[in-house]
Amino acid sequence: MQKILNLLNSSGIVYGYEVLDFKQGDCFSYLKLRAELINSTYLYVRIYISRVDYIYSFHWQDKNNNLIIRWDNAPHHNNVSTFPHHKHIGEQVTESYEVTVEEVLSYIGKETKWF
Repeated sequence: MQKILNLLNSSGIVYGYEVLDFKQGDCFSYLKLRAELINSTYLYVRIYISRVDYIYSFHWQDKNNNLIIRWDNAPHHNNVSTFPHHKHIGEQVTESYEVTVEEVLSYIGKETKWF
């Protein structure tokens, strides 16, 4: 999980972040945080990692709390070619190739007009 915090600290699009929850045991880690991006949007991150699981949700929203995109791997959209990985853009569910915080930040950095 330290790798994720280091990534946020070094990202050019992250203004700051707040760790909302962190748990760690012998064979698992859980991290929940909110990152404010430099364009006043927010990325909420939830990651659970164990020896056998990698469960994530990355929720990007605007300053008015409206969803821009949410990436996750909840196994409920089995018609998507990248199942269980998918993203929600409004009401549309589509395939997702971004499954890490680094990939999501890269996607946001490329797709956003920064001001």
